[in-house]
Amino acid sequence: MNRTTRRWRVTMGATVAGLGLLAATALSAQAAGSTLHEAAADQGRYFGTALAQGKLNDTQYTTIADREFGMITAENEMKMDATEPQQGVFDYSAGDRIVDWATGHGKQVRGHALAWHSQQPGWMQSMEGSALRQAMLNHVTQVATHYRGKVYAWDVVNEAFSDNGDGSRRDSNLQRTGNDWIEAAFEAARAADPDAKLCYNDYNTDSWTNPKTQAVYAMVKDFRSRGVPIDCVGFQAHFNSGNPVPNNYHETLQRFADLGVDVQITELDIEGSGGSQAEQFSGVTQACLAVERCTGITVWGVRDTDSWRASGTPLLFDGNGQKKAAYHAVLDVLNGGEPGDGGSATS
Repeated sequence: MNRTTRRWRVTMGATVAGLGLLAATALSAQAAGSTLHEAAADQGRYFGTALAQGKLNDTQYTTIADREFGMITAENEMKMDATEPQQGVFDYSAGDRIVDWATGHGKQVRGHALAWHSQQPGWMQSMEGSALRQAMLNHVTQVATHYRGKVYAWDVVNEAFSDNGDGSRRDSNLQRTGNDWIEAAFEAARAADPDAKLCYNDYNTDSWTNPKTQAVYAMVKDFRSRGVPIDCVGFQAHFNSGNPVPNNYHETLQRFADLGVDVQITELDIEGSGGSQAEQFSGVTQACLAVERCTGITVWGVRDTDSWRASGTPLLFDGNGQKKAAYHAVLDVLNGGEPGDGGSATS
């Protein structure tokens, strides 16, 4: 073999290797999810948002929701005051509009929420004792039956524990019907919709050492030991500078998952901006991906201006519908890269 032939073969070998590298890079780029929904689905999770039916005529709002999210929660339209404004008289029109939009765009739906001390209709607020217990159970049964087969998971009971630091139950009219009211609600929900996942949902349960977290954990452990039908625990995850994502967040999710329930981040928003906000959003996403039974993340709203905490700019899209640094950080993590590395799935 002469020297010219050897140089040609070396050059060709390098070219072929280079083309192979380019092809592999192109395939990796193609494999990376370009939206939150796609990237989360590649990780076996969902990524969702809360929608308000009054904004479904906002084209920018619905375009972002359709493109980026695969799970939809009704912001207020399926709560007690919206669905049973008068005792025994049910109105599903607003909730149905959310469900119809979601299913019409190929989305799943999280139901929120069947029993809660807040946003009760006026007639229920003045009730107590056995009459209230029966009214609550009827509400759970009727609403879960109406949406049977259309809802992936229900927040059956919402925010039943207090924030007074001792892990006690919230002193609500529902709690005063008897300490078993939560499990009674879960039993009614299971009977009404056997296939939906049934979740307990709360806030300030993010740190494993918080007495409230410990109390919810003890309840879930007890329910699991006695066969009370609970399938998942929702962590609302409302964070700000005074209440940042705790260092033990992953531990909290894992401890609950170890009880044999799914864990879901259900109402995520993080007040702030720039790199600090992006870092916290990516940290929450990383914690979910690290726990096999963390099945998905829902942010509570589409754009900052849609948030109940709008002044804190807590979401992934700004008021003009533009992707924020936090969006890119979350997408990078979902695609298997480090926050801020440009989303490479191979880094």
